[in-house]
Amino acid sequence: MCPEVCPWWLYFVLDNRIRKSIHKPEQILDNYVKPGQTVMDFGCGPGTYTIDMAQMVGRNGKVIAVDFQEKMLEILEKKCKKEGLESRVKIHQNNPESIGVSEKVDFVLAFYVIHELPAIDNFFAELKTIVKPEGRLLVVEPEVHVRKHFFDSIVKSSGNHGFVPQSRINIRFSRAVLFKNVTNKSTTPP
Repeated sequence: MCPEVCPWWLYFVLDNRIRKSIHKPEQILDNYVKPGQTVMDFGCGPGTYTIDMAQMVGRNGKVIAVDFQEKMLEILEKKCKKEGLESRVKIHQNNPESIGVSEKVDFVLAFYVIHELPAIDNFFAELKTIVKPEGRLLVVEPEVHVRKHFFDSIVKSSGNHGFVPQSRINIRFSRAVLFKNVTNKSTTPP
């Protein structure tokens, strides 16, 4: 495991009432996750956003929950069973170098995770093959931990792979940008 990756045993820091009162999943995702969609929660951890996303996509939708930490996925699997959402959530263990998903998705949430990746350019190159044309990507990084110049390099890397910044999103204590998957490349954020 990379030294910068949040260890699984700190999952309670990622998934608790206080955090959900600060980062309300339904408010953050309401404009992007719709019934019937196939969406991805990349770096899902214990499912802080996965469960809400599964409720939002409804019975005809699907959430692909991706994380490389097996213990995080075990916690998520128990939560899905408890909520009766196993049929809507496909749990996928990736490795740090690759997403490893071939299914096309309408939307990807990458919340507080990209700064942990060993190869950000490779991530966006692979993501380009997964996100449907005109599909959306919401990247959110912690403002204190991820400095502006590093976040700007994430935005630039995404643009180099066809993800065009659509808007900066106001999420407390965070730097966030919504991208659209298009063929024209742009690296200039709004």
